[in-house]
Amino acid sequence: MSDKPAPKRRSFAADAACPLDGVRVVDLSRLVAGNMLTHMLADFGAEVIKIEIPRKGDSLRDWLEDGVPCHWKVYARNKKSVALDIRTQAGRQAIEKMAASASVFVESFRPGVMERLGLGPEQLFAVNPKLVIVRLTGWGQTGPYKNRPGFGSLIEGMSGFAAKNGFADRPPTLPNMALADSVAGLQGAYAVMVALREVEVKGGRGQVVDLSLLEPLLSILGPDAAEYRVSGHVKPRSGNRASITAPRNVYRTRDGHYLALSASTEDMAQRLFRAIGRPDMIEDPRFAKNAARLDNVEALDGIIQDFVGARDRAEALAFFEAAEVTFGPIYDASQIVHDPHVVARETIVDLPDAQAGYLPMHNVTPRLSATPGALRRPAPDLGQHTDEILSGLGYDAAAIAAMRADKTL
Repeated sequence: MSDKPAPKRRSFAADAACPLDGVRVVDLSRLVAGNMLTHMLADFGAEVIKIEIPRKGDSLRDWLEDGVPCHWKVYARNKKSVALDIRTQAGRQAIEKMAASASVFVESFRPGVMERLGLGPEQLFAVNPKLVIVRLTGWGQTGPYKNRPGFGSLIEGMSGFAAKNGFADRPPTLPNMALADSVAGLQGAYAVMVALREVEVKGGRGQVVDLSLLEPLLSILGPDAAEYRVSGHVKPRSGNRASITAPRNVYRTRDGHYLALSASTEDMAQRLFRAIGRPDMIEDPRFAKNAARLDNVEALDGIIQDFVGARDRAEALAFFEAAEVTFGPIYDASQIVHDPHVVARETIVDLPDAQAGYLPMHNVTPRLSATPGALRRPAPDLGQHTDEILSGLGYDAAAIAAMRADKTL
């Protein structure tokens, strides 16, 4: 038995009360961005009805790790699945009925596709003028690129993220995760809540949220464009260093691990110098001020690396914690799940899973003190809730059977 702390095993709380109870979301999106958006809403109680292609399902179901669709199980938790072909007349009619009883409608087709299906905003507002419609695309509903394919990697490249990520002597680096999609999903969930407030609190009408992958990612890159205008040059890639403060880097310990440091204020830099036994650096013109430290960053990093490299990770972390210097460990997925802080706060929990027995995943975030969200159900099987949802819309058993016979379901 390992003596490492482990994620707490939790059961799903099917009947937990949540702040978005009563908010129905019809989700026609695919892949990460839309699923992230509706995942955030579902975790806080929204009834998310995931519309999937019959016999195929969302593409996340195809992303397998040793036969387990981990992406699907994380992003589709708390949701319901309806297998429905919206290309058929019966399928479109069912979508209209769902939209009439919904608060939010999410789709991720290229501009014009929903209009051609007869499910564009004009048609949806006709059945529900209070509806919040999220239209998720790579490039937005307007502009010369609107009809281009919009996968996140293209956006991560064009936005400037890849150009600033990595080391100066190596190619630009794309993230090894769905960064553009995830940021868009988070901003999309925020936009939904803003639009719902207009409807529910101010008595306004529904509206369209034109959500691209490009603009949310651009928005988190900060003042890059402003700095270019002011300076006239683009900062080179700086690896693990920061372009505006020093020291900031990763350092290898004696036992082969890495620690991260960010001493981005003068007080913290001086505290670091005293801790490593180099108070002389506070007065050294090479290191006394941030601008000088940036000019002499190679020498600065060498001094810090020598100190860290003479110690094992546990020893170095204990030393810097006692000195109140902002060092921290570099973890991978096998390590973060055992961190005592993560375990104590149940940041990651083990949830029952039909394939894996238990599957660790992040808990509901952010944390609300009075009206927290909840983990209420696992990711659904394809079409698991089709009959339940259609029955609630007034379809009887014969009508559902007929839709199944003509492959609408």
